[in-house]
Amino acid sequence: MGVAFIANFFRFFVLALWLLILGRVIMSWIDPQGRTRAGAFLMQITEPILAPVRRLMPQTGMIDFSPLVVMLILGVFVRALT
Repeated sequence: MGVAFIANFFRFFVLALWLLILGRVIMSWIDPQGRTRAGAFLMQITEPILAPVRRLMPQTGMIDFSPLVVMLILGVFVRALT
């Protein structure tokens, strides 16, 4: 029972993180500077995760692929747990 709880908790945590990153991507189309409360919250929560990936990736101009990379990695983690 303990292992199942930990696996479900981790799965929920990864899914919540995936949704927050997706929210940031959508919010970047609406409010790129994060001037609203929701935009500032999403930037504050997701930037510590996206910044290291962004530093490792080559510059691609105006398109930021770091959310895609992180979301793919999180998807692999969730698939590995099931």
